Amino acid sequence: MLQVTALSKQDAELCPVRQVLSKVTGKWQVLLVLALEDGALRFGALKRTLGDITQRVLTENLRSLERDGYVTRTVYAGPPVAVSYALTPLGFQLLALLKPLVIWAGEKHSDIAKSREAYDVI
Repeated sequence: MLQVTALSKQDAELCPVRQVLSKVTGKWQVLLVLALEDGALRFGALKRTLGDITQRVLTENLRSLERDGYVTRTVYAGPPVAVSYALTPLGFQLLALLKPLVIWAGEKHSDIAKSREAYDVI
């Protein structure tokens, strides 16, 4: 088994598994990576694609993904100035890992919903 135990705050901060997972497993990060699968999108297109994300949360998540090297941000001189986001090679590697999980989630959603209903009855 991979080492996932952290006995102190410092151990947790230095744990590579925790460091990576904390940045790529939130719903918005996963959805953004999936949205960029077919190519670069502008900010507004990403917002429309995800629908229920606020501008602030979208900006924060794109900055985080850019900081960690999963996404590139390209600014095109205007007018008006246009900004687009695209996956990097590292982002495409992450996408390849996330897609099976997303497919599994779609296939197993009804089983999970049934389990939740049965649990909630108890």
